[in-house]
Amino acid sequence: MKTDRIERQAAMAAHDRVYWDACERVAGMDEAGRGPLAGDVVTACVIMPPSPIVEWVDDSKKLSAVRREKVFEEIMKTAIYVGVGRASAQEIDEINILQATMNAMRRAAQDAKANIYLVDAVKNLGLDAPEVPLIHGDALSYSIAAASIVAKVTRDREMIALDAQYPQYGFARHKGYGTAEHIAAIREYGPCPAHRMTFIGKFL
Repeated sequence: MKTDRIERQAAMAAHDRVYWDACERVAGMDEAGRGPLAGDVVTACVIMPPSPIVEWVDDSKKLSAVRREKVFEEIMKTAIYVGVGRASAQEIDEINILQATMNAMRRAAQDAKANIYLVDAVKNLGLDAPEVPLIHGDALSYSIAAASIVAKVTRDREMIALDAQYPQYGFARHKGYGTAEHIAAIREYGPCPAHRMTFIGKFL
């Protein structure tokens, strides 16, 4: 319902206003793609101004793909800073998904010069300013929600591009997640360079 959405967004903005009142540059950080069997894990670091509040900024999982694309464009127009970081399937296999996600977050934040970082769940990144890890942060913080949309849209676009390179796997449809279609394709065609071998080993 519209009222629920507006109230939820107001609550997320009110959450961040405590930090905006104390700091000039408040960054939100989130990731997309920790769970899939293929593709990069993609992270975003976003610094939004206290106003205007961009309509529809919310946990990316609560928005349709079409809505996410529209809100992504508004975030890109409005944000003070947007940084995107990635870790490849090979890096994930080498050091595990958590460490790879942390590396990608550091890459996204490297030029942010934020006064504080609000981070969805992940802690101890060793950034250049205080970090505030928040469980389910993309549902609590406007800044983290903005980062969740940037990370999700960026990764989805990259998976669609990967689909053109490896059409047999259906990446554009499932975005690398472990659907029945995807697992069947892995078993039929074997893995491609975008697959995370530590994730798909049990399916081979």
